Amino acid sequence: MAAEALQPTATATTVKVRNGKVSTTDGPFAETKEQLGGFYLIEAKDLNEAIQIAAKIPSARHGAIEVRPVVDFSKEAAKREGA
Repeated sequence: MAAEALQPTATATTVKVRNGKVSTTDGPFAETKEQLGGFYLIEAKDLNEAIQIAAKIPSARHGAIEVRPVVDFSKEAAKREGA
């Protein structure tokens, strides 16, 4: 079992691959007919690397992959302690 808190949807980047070209859109892009079919938890050095990985997921060619960072609770705790 896995569970992670995601950053708000404002941090999302949606990745699609059409005709071999990768396109990205800021924010989530879920139409009402779409639903969560699962998730991948990856480790990437930055958003660009995460997008490259997401573009290799087969469903990016037919649907969309939403890339969102997880909440780093250790950083959140440090912010509260420093406040």
